[in-house]
Amino acid sequence: MDAKTTCEIALTHLKNKQFITAHNLLINQAESMKKTELLKSALLYMLASECKSRQGKVSQNEIKEASELFLKYSNSKNASNVKGALLCASKCLLTLGEFDKAKDAYQKAKSIISENIQIARPIVIIDDSAAIAMKLKNYAEKLGYSEILVFENGKDGLKGCKKLFSENKEPVVLLDMGLPDLDGDVVATKLLKDKVNLQIIVITADEKSTSRVNKTISTGVSAFIQKPFTLDEVKKAIDIAESEYSLLQ
Repeated sequence: MDAKTTCEIALTHLKNKQFITAHNLLINQAESMKKTELLKSALLYMLASECKSRQGKVSQNEIKEASELFLKYSNSKNASNVKGALLCASKCLLTLGEFDKAKDAYQKAKSIISENIQIARPIVIIDDSAAIAMKLKNYAEKLGYSEILVFENGKDGLKGCKKLFSENKEPVVLLDMGLPDLDGDVVATKLLKDKVNLQIIVITADEKSTSRVNKTISTGVSAFIQKPFTLDEVKKAIDIAESEYSLLQ
């Protein structure tokens, strides 16, 4: 059985909540690719960690393997997306609580100038403040995005994103933490449960060091914007999300 078929079968098991079977298939495939295809192996370890997480089990070993492979790939001579690999490594290290290493990988990623990315993805804004939502919409338009959807609360945002998923669209989600109906970490967790590789940018007035922000970031979001924000800050966050997305393709 080839790698693609094995992965598709594993993802079917994951969707059907057969987490142990999916985990074992993904781990076996990741192990077989560790020496030859670093990036694919790292992504398979991340999927395997998702299987464990959905069982309520600790997935530190899988995440650690993924982070090491992403870093190894970023240092390889033939790496085509060093920035994306470093960002993925940073996310893994953040989840593991290795904040200094995560910061180092993130700073290295930020220092790399991104290539122009073709813009065709929808932007989803979930924010109960009409003024902030409008500001974000205007910024997204200035950055070249045309399909922009705005939702005032978490429940409507979840429905809107699920509709996009059903249409095979790959949105970037700008998510406010202080929603009237659901906390940001709850919305992020629900979205990532439906789409593991979704890019979410958290927007909040809180400091990044607060427990609420750390809790949301640990769900697997791509970037963080603190209010009040500028166009440049929104651009950098979306660039990070787009870079991560390009790596996963």
